[in-house]
Amino acid sequence: MKKLTLLPRIIIAILLGVLLGQWMPEAGVRVFVTYNYLFSQFLGFLIPLIIIGLIVPAISEIGQSAGRLLLLTVGLAYADTIIAGLLGYATGTTLFPSLVAQNASLAVDKADKLIPFFTLDIPPILDVMAALVSSFVIGIGIAYSDSPTLKQASQEFRTIMEKTIQVAIIPLLPLYIFGIFLSMTYTGEAYRIIIIFAKVICIIFILHILILLYEYLIAGIMARKNPLRLLANMLPAYLTALGTSSSAATIPVTLRQTLKNGVSNEIASFCIPLYATIHLSGSMMKITCCALTVCLIIGLPHSFPLFMHFILILGICMVAAPGVPGGAVMAALAPLGGILGFNSDAQALMIALYIAMDSFGTACNVTGDGALAIITEQLHKDK
Repeated sequence: MKKLTLLPRIIIAILLGVLLGQWMPEAGVRVFVTYNYLFSQFLGFLIPLIIIGLIVPAISEIGQSAGRLLLLTVGLAYADTIIAGLLGYATGTTLFPSLVAQNASLAVDKADKLIPFFTLDIPPILDVMAALVSSFVIGIGIAYSDSPTLKQASQEFRTIMEKTIQVAIIPLLPLYIFGIFLSMTYTGEAYRIIIIFAKVICIIFILHILILLYEYLIAGIMARKNPLRLLANMLPAYLTALGTSSSAATIPVTLRQTLKNGVSNEIASFCIPLYATIHLSGSMMKITCCALTVCLIIGLPHSFPLFMHFILILGICMVAAPGVPGGAVMAALAPLGGILGFNSDAQALMIALYIAMDSFGTACNVTGDGALAIITEQLHKDK
């Protein structure tokens, strides 16, 4: 089991939860309900610290190399990430309501009996919005004051948070997901959720392709090159990202293929490592679709102004996500809870649905980096 990556572990956890939930007695289910309650309290305590630990050094490091090319690069990455989120929301609001309505409503009467054996509240040091605002203020302050001591402290705190995620959260997530699907199977909810998930994953995969097509269509028009040939040249980067599930690990391949597409070494060497950190169109679209699905399943508000707020904040929160396993969805937990009102069970559903397509989102991100590098070079030439 230790040799398996996170995705197969979560798949195994879901399958075991569905199988065991059919015959396990209520007392056994409540053991895992108790574990899930304690884990969710621990996770809620860590979320503000994770926000500060990841966002502060990311903002301070980006701000140090201020310049026209940096502003252009950051602006393009953020704009494309937001557009991908809006595409996911528009598609979801069109297709997902009928998809969810095709299945029976949740059986909540029996679920009310599943309470933990005991509770232990762990209040967070800061709420989500306070952590976000504090991160922006501290990160920008470090960038402009050029304080080496605070910069070093923020980097060391980021290391602590990354280790905490890798050692204390990621290994325990499969058991958390198992507990969620165990209780859902016991209450009769699991089969409906799995059917909806399968359909949503198919739609998300199609949207990944659409995102890459419009990115390379724009790049091809601006560079006066064949968009499909440009996209085909990036296939090695796409396949590498599928295998590694890491934007950072794919940088050498992405850089090589971007140079092959005719981007100058100066622009490519600057843009590709930066885009690997801040350009997350595939992840944004996927998280938006998954969040909308969960909202529809459990009956949370999902209006456009609410999701626009969520998308704009998420685009900033995910800045440091590529450096952490499951980083995008971990960074999304803060706005999911603070803006959309997701409780611990809803966040667990989000994690399960997101991880099922994790590598495809990363592949979409890094392949799109090549298109944005072409666009950046053309805009930089014009200036």
